[in-house]
Amino acid sequence: MSDYDFDLFVIGGGSGGVRAARLAASLGKKVAIAEEYRFGGTCVIRGCVPKKLFVYASQFHEHFGDSRGFGWTPGEASFDWPTLIANKDREIDRLEALYRRGLENAGAEIIASRAELTGPHSVLLKATGQTVTAERILIAVGGRANPHAALPGHEFCISSNEAFHLEELPKSILIAGGGYIAVEFANIFHGLGVETTLIYRGKEILSRFDQDMRRGLHEAMEQKGIRILCHEVFTKIERGADGRLVAQTSGDKVLEADQVMLALGRDPNTEGLGLEAAGVKTGVKGEILVDAYSRTNVESIYAVGDVTDRVQLTPVAIHEAMCLIQTLYHDNPTSPDHDMIATAVFSQPEIGTVGLSEEEAAHRYDELEIYRAAFRPMKATLSGREEKTVMKIVVNAADRKVLGVHILGHDAGEMAQLLGIALKAGCTKDDFDRTMAVHPTASEELVTMYQPSYRVKGGQRV
Repeated sequence: MSDYDFDLFVIGGGSGGVRAARLAASLGKKVAIAEEYRFGGTCVIRGCVPKKLFVYASQFHEHFGDSRGFGWTPGEASFDWPTLIANKDREIDRLEALYRRGLENAGAEIIASRAELTGPHSVLLKATGQTVTAERILIAVGGRANPHAALPGHEFCISSNEAFHLEELPKSILIAGGGYIAVEFANIFHGLGVETTLIYRGKEILSRFDQDMRRGLHEAMEQKGIRILCHEVFTKIERGADGRLVAQTSGDKVLEADQVMLALGRDPNTEGLGLEAAGVKTGVKGEILVDAYSRTNVESIYAVGDVTDRVQLTPVAIHEAMCLIQTLYHDNPTSPDHDMIATAVFSQPEIGTVGLSEEEAAHRYDELEIYRAAFRPMKATLSGREEKTVMKIVVNAADRKVLGVHILGHDAGEMAQLLGIALKAGCTKDDFDRTMAVHPTASEELVTMYQPSYRVKGGQRV
């Protein structure tokens, strides 16, 4: 008979927490999972899933226009924001119910409450004031949007959270940030007919992505009519007499819009969690510090997902949770593998990427071969769209191993997933060259670039 109420207590009902709780419960462990809001976490409730639905909605305007080149005469089209919101909410409700059902079927106890640590083995349930104990505690509370509280007038702004619940679609919006959230929402709002301006402090959007992808997307967005201001930040936001928002910038610009959205990063959601009471160490951003097996400095407490600020991606949180269950309950110590993670930016056009960028690879390897193709996709020949697809393969010249592949174009995210398998397996450029092309497709360019476009030696293109 255990001395604890539970074998495992999970704080946080997002993708990582739910996966860990469900797997542990299915093994016969006594498991509880506490969530103060809704199950599904950032991804399902206010992140990847509703965002992708918005991306789909924002693309139809271009689809209607492209159809004319193929002989279609589309009728008058109109967009209804409340319909999109209602349908999105219905889908989120369905997904949350699936998360709950999976936990219940596995035998986990669901607790609708905020939970705070009171010690290495104890948790306070705020909804009831009850304290429960557990042999092990897993923290999976994710992250939250940085409110940028130092900005005067930040209280007038929205984050990506509120963007999913606006009562009406604004006629104009200013978006601060240059990461994937800011870039994706700039494309979403523009695609829905909103006058959109993106402002970013850096010299180019999407830092840490390959430079060709960054520049290519920047150009494509401006061609569509999205205004992008780099090397600038907001210095003050005020509410005008007409109700609109007035933003002042570091470049002495005065911008007006119906909404201002701050997409300036996300912080670990550890405030008020009771980490100090349990003795759990955190980093400079408040992230929970863990070892290679997701264990904190307190032997009984673990953490996975965005709260650890390792790699802030939903599949990574799920992977970390699965590794943790292997470590704890299968006598199989398993460290999460954060190498060669494929990812996508659901901009328009998309970016799909896996492995090292040219810039990163140039710092690590003496000589690179770079294979690059830029072309107008087949669909654009009749639609009349000037958009370009860019594909790039980064290869170590010494052993021909493929270090990274980067794609800017339609369905790039789908391609990146499959490329992730190949690069994870350690494929070489010779493997690409031996692969037969699927014609006519855009992706065939990946296996038909036989000669390098240029080489990089000592960090310099030659």
